[in-house]
Amino acid sequence: MPIRKTSAPIISRYREAGHEIYLDDFGTGYSSLSYLQDLDVDILKIDKSFVDALEYKNVTPHIIKMAKTLKLKMVAEGIETSKQEEWLRQHGVHYGQGWLYSKALPKEDFLRWAEQHL
Repeated sequence: MPIRKTSAPIISRYREAGHEIYLDDFGTGYSSLSYLQDLDVDILKIDKSFVDALEYKNVTPHIIKMAKTLKLKMVAEGIETSKQEEWLRQHGVHYGQGWLYSKALPKEDFLRWAEQHL
């Protein structure tokens, strides 16, 4: 059964409730180009493996170009260095997450961190 047929009603309900739809781990595992065709997503999460390979010629610039063409926002996962952050910003990636900003935190610790840094 196509993923659109099973997921579209669920995604529609989330969207109607005001949520944005993310496609996580794009380019690896089960997160493929067909999902971009079959699902109505708002934000593409670029997998850490592509962020790690920025210093080499790789597909990351092409993923970014495709996301821009599809008018998707982008989140880069696994940012660990200022150099990675700068490259991603220069290429139009909207958001980032990773150890450069903070380790994973329990909710209470995150709320304290957010008060100090945001």
